[in-house]
Amino acid sequence: MESPVTDISPTQAPLLNLMGHDRRALEMYFTALGEKPFRATQLLKWVHQQGVYDFSAMTNLSKSLRSSLSSQAVFVVPEIINDQISEDGTRKWLLRLEDGNSIETVFIPESDRGTLCLSSQVGCALNCSFCATARQGFNRNLTAAEIIGQLRLANQLLVRTGGQRPVTNVVMMGMGEPLLNYKNVIQAMILMQEDFAYGLSKRRVTLSTSGLVPEMRRLSEDCPVSLAVSLHAPDDELRNKLVPINRKYPVAELMQACREYTKGLPHQKVTFEYVMLADVNDTDLHARKLTKLLSNVPCKVNLIPFNPFANSGYKSSSLSRINHFRDILMQKGVMTVTRKTRGEEINAACGQLAGKFRDKTRRSERLHEVQPVGSIQ
Repeated sequence: MESPVTDISPTQAPLLNLMGHDRRALEMYFTALGEKPFRATQLLKWVHQQGVYDFSAMTNLSKSLRSSLSSQAVFVVPEIINDQISEDGTRKWLLRLEDGNSIETVFIPESDRGTLCLSSQVGCALNCSFCATARQGFNRNLTAAEIIGQLRLANQLLVRTGGQRPVTNVVMMGMGEPLLNYKNVIQAMILMQEDFAYGLSKRRVTLSTSGLVPEMRRLSEDCPVSLAVSLHAPDDELRNKLVPINRKYPVAELMQACREYTKGLPHQKVTFEYVMLADVNDTDLHARKLTKLLSNVPCKVNLIPFNPFANSGYKSSSLSRINHFRDILMQKGVMTVTRKTRGEEINAACGQLAGKFRDKTRRSERLHEVQPVGSIQ
């Protein structure tokens, strides 16, 4: 008796999500279909500039090509679960992915720019002690389509509702460590800079990392965007506790990678992010150590008031302490600004993002089994 034959016709094959395909990937895709590579730029314009996802509406493509594309490809963006706007205009979206996990994306409007904070992972694989996202654990990396889909969706919503500037700047500072999702993040950032898509300059795209040195060196070659480093401590002893990846890539090695990053990029400065934790990393001694550490690195420092979350075990430094810390750095020639907290009442501020997902690391479960941590001394 013959075995039954399984129908694997193209109509039953999963549709390919082209949302994250950059121009090169689309050119290869169209070439494989027997089409000219220039179809890639046409498709990019339709989707990323005009927000058209329906192939049948792409009138400069032949009818046969539109029919072929409709049968095998699709454009999918995350689904909006919740949309919150704070008193200062900061807007946070909770977005559901196709697998049921959810992430958060934040838009920060200012008079001269509109900055979108994108997530790169579902949760975070690192375990920085002062970060709400880290407390939730980690599920998986986002695809390039899921990363760029956040930008496409934000542009669409902001234009639709009006009253806010469209996205002019992107920061990879949302949920996750971008350099642990290297391939997909690079592909998404290339698409952000594509003239036929979003046309953002490399100075308007910023990647924030906790300090993955090998990937930082690759980034300078593959996609040299603006770089921000989550530093938070001026020495290994303290940074090992606050940012555990430091045990693998200690401060001296990280500083060398930062110096190397700026060499090939004229006028490029690394932004060092430094969350201000009361009685932990905010003393005059910490400030003096920090000025010495950064003395030969082209940089600026962002001092970030700690944004509280349940059972964090930390408190933010007082405004007077933050200002005094800033003054010590400035007196030594280190350009320093205090980041204004935005969207705090809707938990959209730095370190507060927390989606909804199953933690594969069991980190969140273990944390619930122990008492809240105290301040690190």
